[in-house]
Amino acid sequence: MKRLFFYVLASLLISTSIPSMASASSANSLVNTARAYIGTPYVYGGTTTSGFDCSGFVQYVFEKEGISLPRTTGQMYKTGTSVAKSNLQTGDIVFFNTTGKGVSHNGIYIGAGKFIHSSTSKGVMISSINDPAYWGSRYIGAKRVKDFSSEKMVAADDSPKALKIDYATRAEIAETLSKELDLTSTSTQSVFSDVSADHRNADAIAAVAEAGIFSGNNGEFNPDGLLTRAQLAKVLVEAFHLEGSTTASFKDVPADHWAHDYINTLYLHNITTGYGDGNFGLNDNVTAKQFQTFIDRLKK
Repeated sequence: MKRLFFYVLASLLISTSIPSMASASSANSLVNTARAYIGTPYVYGGTTTSGFDCSGFVQYVFEKEGISLPRTTGQMYKTGTSVAKSNLQTGDIVFFNTTGKGVSHNGIYIGAGKFIHSSTSKGVMISSINDPAYWGSRYIGAKRVKDFSSEKMVAADDSPKALKIDYATRAEIAETLSKELDLTSTSTQSVFSDVSADHRNADAIAAVAEAGIFSGNNGEFNPDGLLTRAQLAKVLVEAFHLEGSTTASFKDVPADHWAHDYINTLYLHNITTGYGDGNFGLNDNVTAKQFQTFIDRLKK
């Protein structure tokens, strides 16, 4: 009986510790997942974190949230419900004509007239759907494959079977790094449009930005956004000026992945050991506990 209890408990822990399952119906979760891949390069036909094309990126992000979509932009344009530009909601898929031959590009609407997409020039980035220089004149429509607004959002800890996962936000990471590195800002004005002067982490965010540790996107810092473990590896290596590399051989870190060297540098300095199954967890969002573990090891 005791053994059965532990099996049940273990199953519960596994099933409730996967972020995408706990927040699959949340538009905020979808946007945070999409933002986690900002900077990933554009690769024609790409469908992985080594590189995305536009529809590969959209399909990947929705799949992470438990929503299946067809592969190509044209196929996606035939799914869902058409949405007027004036009625766009976060999570809608927006489409553009970039070739003069009909729908050829798409992205995910994230609110405030902006969408996140994999562009041929800069990879995953955020742009304005009304950009007069390019996207505004090429916009052709939008489709809603899931109406996030119609669902009741339940916090993870409101469910008796759920375990709350405490993630480290970009603002919290900035605050810790500014203290550990003794960074201060010389500016009295915020350089990011979404970080007000009275934001609790405003000084720290300005400090890490001035130090070149963090950069925003289109003038925004996204203070409540999350970092993947791969992104944090790059931040820590550059922030603490770590050097050298070794072969860590994590099963989920291919040699051609953009974060490969950063992760191996952390491994060399005993900052990370990866997971017990031999994976590093490239695309897992960083939890507060994981981040504190990294910082504690850096201080030794």
